[in-house]
Amino acid sequence: MKFSYEMLPEQPVPTLLEIVELIDKLGFHACYSADETYHKDMWQIFAVAATRTNNVRLAPDVTHVIIKDPTVIAQQVATLDELSGGRAEAAFSIGNIAMLEQYHVDWKGTRPMARLREAHRVMRTFLDEGAIDFEGEFYTYTGLFTAARPVQERVPLKIGAMGGPKSFELAGEIADGLHVACAYSPEALGYAAEHFRAGAERAGRDWSSLDLGANVLTAIGTDSDAAKEAARVMVAFYIPSMPSQLIERHGIDYESVRPLVEAFGSGDVGRALELTSPEVGEKLSIAGTPEEWVEKIETDVLPSGFDHLITAIADPYLVRSWSGMSIEGLPDTSAQLRLIEERVIPILQ
Repeated sequence: MKFSYEMLPEQPVPTLLEIVELIDKLGFHACYSADETYHKDMWQIFAVAATRTNNVRLAPDVTHVIIKDPTVIAQQVATLDELSGGRAEAAFSIGNIAMLEQYHVDWKGTRPMARLREAHRVMRTFLDEGAIDFEGEFYTYTGLFTAARPVQERVPLKIGAMGGPKSFELAGEIADGLHVACAYSPEALGYAAEHFRAGAERAGRDWSSLDLGANVLTAIGTDSDAAKEAARVMVAFYIPSMPSQLIERHGIDYESVRPLVEAFGSGDVGRALELTSPEVGEKLSIAGTPEEWVEKIETDVLPSGFDHLITAIADPYLVRSWSGMSIEGLPDTSAQLRLIEERVIPILQ
């Protein structure tokens, strides 16, 4: 199993750079980052990090093909690939639905899967050839070219998805992998893997040669209660973005969490936190001691076929920034990464 880190870049930039350097030294596969207006700009952070690291791969996970034109994404990825000596890739999606609404982007009924397919074709062409003439349903270019050229012969392009099933199948059909967000139960992971395999098989592709990664909210520490409380707090902020069917694939009745979704919608974050039970927090995260991590991964993740865990860590900075809470006994990001490297990875590799 591969282990990577998912950055939500809100900490001071020097701290973020130190984290990327650390995961490079610890031997993690990749450092991914959300590419969203909510956070600091990951492209600038990774540009600096590329010059301070040697092996870790660097990529957005995810970047968005509605708010940002696919040719711009390809230009950025190619430049990062040159800076890093061939360690860039990209996971893309139509976008964070809540953020699209804040931008007043009307995406419903606009054939989002067709847009994803077309965006993939545009990025693949621009990365591989450095130029594009194209007339599509969503994107059109005449004589467009770029000096940004990747070092890798083929930069991996992966699809990030949450609810499925069409996005899971599309990833299996055309992309270099699928990164699933917010899937923790055997049912949710198995559902994603099943449709990913179906898409690959329809296209005559070997799905086992592609990257099947689970992007999950995590917290780890020697104090199990502290880690689980941190995860619970962060889960409260993720639930409103999760489709109801995905929540129910974790054995959670959507009607039981509707009040907290409504509380968030009205801006009452405190009430939403109160309504997020420890049981829901545990079902929608991987949290606890290293031993509890290993048990959950072996029981729920590996049997589904997922072989790549992408860990978004609930650390003291993010918990305090998002909720105003401080949790005694919760390690910082660096300490959590070291625990994963020392006490989880050796057992699962």
